[in-house]
Amino acid sequence: MSRPCVDIIGSYLSPYVRKGLVCLDFKGIDYRIDPIVPFYANDQFDAISPVRRIPVLIDASVTLADSTVICEYLEERHPSPTLYPSTPEARARARWLEEFADTRMGEVFIWRFFNELAIRRFVWGEKTDETVVKRTLDVEIPEVLDYLEEQLPDRGAFFFGEIGIADIAVAAFFRNAGFVGFGVDAARWPAVAAFVQRTLDHPGFGKLKAFEDLLLTTPIERHRQALADAGAPLTPTSFGTDSPRRGVLQI
Repeated sequence: MSRPCVDIIGSYLSPYVRKGLVCLDFKGIDYRIDPIVPFYANDQFDAISPVRRIPVLIDASVTLADSTVICEYLEERHPSPTLYPSTPEARARARWLEEFADTRMGEVFIWRFFNELAIRRFVWGEKTDETVVKRTLDVEIPEVLDYLEEQLPDRGAFFFGEIGIADIAVAAFFRNAGFVGFGVDAARWPAVAAFVQRTLDHPGFGKLKAFEDLLLTTPIERHRQALADAGAPLTPTSFGTDSPRRGVLQI
C-alpha cells in the first residue's frame, strides 16, 4: 500500500511550515511542496489562503490555510501515532503551548526579530530597526524563555514525555532564531537550552535542515530551482511570482 501524500504550500524557512512538515513526517505522510515565500505569492494564492499566510495544505478533499488546523486535521485523519498526550488536561495544555508558540513566540521571534534582521532587508530592502531588535533581545525573548523554563518538566525533557505537538510548535521558532544568530543561554535557561537541542535533533527536524540551509544562501527568486536541484519533493506547479507584496495582516 502506498503512503498518503499531500501538497504543502510554503517555504521551508517558515516556522509554521516547519511545524506542519515535522508533523507530516511524524505521521508517515509524504508531501510535495511549493516552497513559496508568502510575500511572493500570485493572485491565485488568495483563493486558498485569504490572509496570504503559510502553510497551506491541499489534500484530496480539503484545503486548509492554518498550521494548527492542519495539524489537528492530520491527527484526526491519521490518529496513530498521536501528536497529543492522552489525558484531557494534558491535551488542553498541549494546545495552549502550541497557541503560545504560534502567537507570542511568532510575534517575538519572527516579527520583532527575524523580520527585522532578515525579511525587511532581503524582501523589502529596508533597514533593520535596531531599537526593536534591542528590546526584543533584552526584554521580550527573556520573558518568553522564562515562561518556557517554568513549563518544561525537566532539563532536556519533552513537555509530555514523548515528542508531540507542543514540542514541535515551540522548537520550530528556535530554528529561525538561530538563522539570525540567536542561541539560548544554557546557564540562564538550562531546561530550554536542552529542550531546544533535543527537539531540533529529532529526525523530523533533521530531514529539513539541508533544504533550510540551502535556502539561507540562495536568492529568493532561485529558491524553487535550487530545491529542485537538491531533490526536494516539489509540486508540478507553483503559486509563486517574481514581485513581492505585503499580506493582509500586519503581524
